[in-house]
This record gives sequence, structure tokens and C-alpha cells, in this order.
Amino acid sequence: MTNLVPIGRALISVSDKTGLVDFARALAARRVELISTGGTSLTLRTAGLKVRDVADVTGFPEMMDGRVKTLHPMVHGGLLALRDDDEHLVAMAAHGIEPIDLLVVNLYPFEATVAKGADYDTCIENIDIGGPAMIRAAAKNHKFVTVVTDPEDYATLLDQLAAHDGATGYAYRQRQAQIAYARTAAYDAAVSTWMAGAIGQPAPRRRAFAGTLAQTLRYGENPHQAAAFYLDGSDRPGVATAKQWQGKELSYNNINDTDAAFELVAEFDPAQGPACAIIKHANPCGVARGATLAEAYARAFDCDRTSAFGGIIALNQMLDADTARKITEIFTEVVIAPEATPEAREIFAAKKNLRLLTTGALPDAQAGGLAWRQVAGGFLVQDRDVSAITAADLKVVTKRAPTEQELKDLMFAWKVAKHVKSNAIIYVRDGATVGVGAGQMSRVDSTRIAARKAQDMAEALGLPRPLTQGSVVASDAFFPFADGLISAAEAGATAIIQPGGSMRDAEVIAAADERGLAMVFTGQRHFRH
Repeated sequence: MTNLVPIGRALISVSDKTGLVDFARALAARRVELISTGGTSLTLRTAGLKVRDVADVTGFPEMMDGRVKTLHPMVHGGLLALRDDDEHLVAMAAHGIEPIDLLVVNLYPFEATVAKGADYDTCIENIDIGGPAMIRAAAKNHKFVTVVTDPEDYATLLDQLAAHDGATGYAYRQRQAQIAYARTAAYDAAVSTWMAGAIGQPAPRRRAFAGTLAQTLRYGENPHQAAAFYLDGSDRPGVATAKQWQGKELSYNNINDTDAAFELVAEFDPAQGPACAIIKHANPCGVARGATLAEAYARAFDCDRTSAFGGIIALNQMLDADTARKITEIFTEVVIAPEATPEAREIFAAKKNLRLLTTGALPDAQAGGLAWRQVAGGFLVQDRDVSAITAADLKVVTKRAPTEQELKDLMFAWKVAKHVKSNAIIYVRDGATVGVGAGQMSRVDSTRIAARKAQDMAEALGLPRPLTQGSVVASDAFFPFADGLISAAEAGATAIIQPGGSMRDAEVIAAADERGLAMVFTGQRHFRH
């Protein structure tokens, strides 16, 4: 097996010219012959470097607006030839093909073009053909050829050359080949995913997803599980795009819970007032609006103070000093907000284990996209749950219609229900959750658990009665029997929002009427598993 292979000849063709000139100078200093194309060649010549055009190597000019320039035996023969195969060497000599030892290529900026909202034809024109072909050829022949696809790897290559007197080692070339194949795979995934959407193909025959490593995590959900965090290239504000101001590295569970918290709080338009969501194990343990952000936090905290300890806090407005002071009164893992004032950051600085993230904006709660989940032997893909309703969409099914305040709380509760694991029951009073039942196998159990937690909080806060008295209730799916509704009524609820659609709707409606409850149907559900 060939180990060290000297670099004598390099083909460089890049769209991203970050660090290009300094890198090429370092190669030239080692007497590496530089071959290049189009804009890359111009950049290097302008910098005073000696460059040979690909057209001089192939004997053909670049043509068809640059579409055809490197797809030629002089290029691919130089990349694919096995240097220890006599027949390959004879063929090279017979056709005047010179070996290419190093390929440096990054691809047309297709992903960035799509992200800018370019039209169909512009996106198509930014699909690279020659680049992926050369990358795959060089990667396949990594026994002899080194391939670099990311500017961040320029330094490691130069380190290799310095360590091995102008040569690269086999293990290094293997690693670079893997990186190269991953890059072309991600590129093709981006193209195929975009095109499926562009032509209205919701379930293409093959579906590919790709990501770029953001960080290797200490472990996964549990210490015995290896894990890593990858970015999908989208610009959706959230934990993936956030700036971390302080605190240790985020864990797998931190990232998962912080995403859940921020997506939930984004349901509440900051122009309509402050809102806070507190998450524990991907479920809300308190969500509230308030006249101030500090009040919103306090009201969310009072829903379930026990579960809030060590939780994740998401805010829909800039974190201020008053709110920061309140948050520091208990242990919190992560706080995420669009922005934070310098005073708030200073207050948090004294809490070394608290992570503060700012995103610059809230995610659009109604923006589409795909969500996927692995199962044995495959994965499930679906649209994001962006369905939203207005008060006008509700159908009053009881004798009594909800009051104006009940209606406001019902709409609030419905937004929260979308983010609670099913079976989900949410009690809300005056724009704050007062009881949350999540992830139970029985809907009536969720109803009872939420009410019991509200009772516990009333006792802890010294209240004469639980805040479920006079509350409203949201159920993420229909009540299959009247027992869940009856339990909610016994807890003091006065109004219900649910999808409807059960075979026993009439029984459930009758139970509501018997107890003087108002109930509305949404006609849609929010299962979350």
C-alpha cells in the first residue's frame, strides 16, 4: 500500500475563495505546479502566481458559459490513473496525460442560491457538474490523490506537507476522501430536496438529508451514547443559529429541549406582549404572557415550580435585567431569547453553569418545512405542524358559548397544546398555564395529573384553591369518552377546546351542557409523539 505521495501538480477550481491566495502561495513555494479554471485562475494570476489554464491541459477552450471545461480525459485520466498499474501508465504516456496529485474544489453555491430565493432557472444554473465529477474521481483514487473540498482544510493539508517533506500520508488521504464524498452527497441531497419542492413532488421516490457537523457532543441522551450535532444549512432562528454568551457546552438534551422551548414561545407574537415558556424533558411545565417579561416568567414559573428547576427558559422578547434577576433565583440550564441587554448578560455572568443563547429573531411559527424521525429500517417524513386557527374557525357545540376571556384563554391553550406530548391536556387561566398533563397513555389520566399538579402548586403558594378553578382546558385530540371532560369540570374548568370527531361527541357535548361548560371544536388535532 502506497503511504506517502508527493504533491507535484495541483488542480484548483473554487467558488469560495476564502484563504485561496495564501494557500496557493504556500503550494507554489513548494514548487507545486498550479492548474486552474476561470475565476480561480484570474484570482491567482492577479496575486502574482504562475498558473496554467485547464484549457492548455485539455487542448479545448472553456465553452458553453463554462459548463464544459474539466470534463475531459486529460483531467479525469490524471485524477483516476493508478500509478502502480503498468497498463494505466502506458495509457497515460500514449495520450500525454499527466498525473494530478492534488485536487482542490469547492462547488457552485447551490445551497446559498436557493436560500436567497432565486428563481428556478437560476437555481438550475448553479448546479455544479464538473466539480462533483472531479471530486468523486479524486476521492476514489485516494491511494494516490489528495482531495480538499473545504477551505477549513487548507491548514491541515499544509501541515501534512510540512510534516512529510511535501507529501501526504495515506490515512490523511482517506480522511479527505470521506469528507469529499460526504460533501458531494450533501450537495446532491440539497439539489434533490429543492427540486422535489420546486416541481411539487411531496413524496419523491428517494429522499436524502444531509448536515454539517457543528459539534461533537459529550454524549447523547445518556452517557453511554455517542452523539453529535449537525446543521442542516437553513437560517431558521433557533439553537442551531444562536450565539452562546456563557456557560459550558450544550448537551444533546439541552439542544433538544431548547429547540422545543423556542419553537413554543415563537407561537406568541412579541408585538402582542411578552411571553415565556419553561420546558423540561421536551414538555412545557409553564407558559404565560404578562405585562412585562418578568411577569410572564413569574406566571410561567408558578405553573409548576418543581419541574421548572433545572429547566430551559425561552422568551419571545429581549431579556432584560429584571427578568434575569428573577431567573437566577433558581437553577436553570439554558435561557434562549432573541436578544439580551448588557445588564442582563452581566447578571447571568455570575451564574457560570447557566447557558445564555441569543438568536437575533424568533422562528416563524407558520413557516413550512419537513420533519423526520428514524424508525427501524427507515424514517418517517412529514410537513412541520404549522396549522393555525383563529377564533372564527371555532365551532361552538354547547348551549353556552365561551365568554370573551374564555375565548382568549382557549386560543392560548390551543397554541400550547401543539407543543405538549400527546395525550396532552392544558389548563389555562388569564393567559397562563395552571396545569399541564403530558404524554399519558390515557387522556383522562392527563386531565387528572394536570389538575393534581395544580392542586400541589396551590398548596405550595398558599392559595385557597387551585387555579384550575375558573380555567379553560385544551385537549390536543378529541375526548373519546366523557370521563376526561368530567374530570376537567371537577377541577373547576369552565370551557373546553378540542378537535371533535369522536363517535361519542354527542355524549361529551351532553356532559358539557349538563355542567354548564362552553365547548368549541377546532376540526383539527395536534398529536405530538
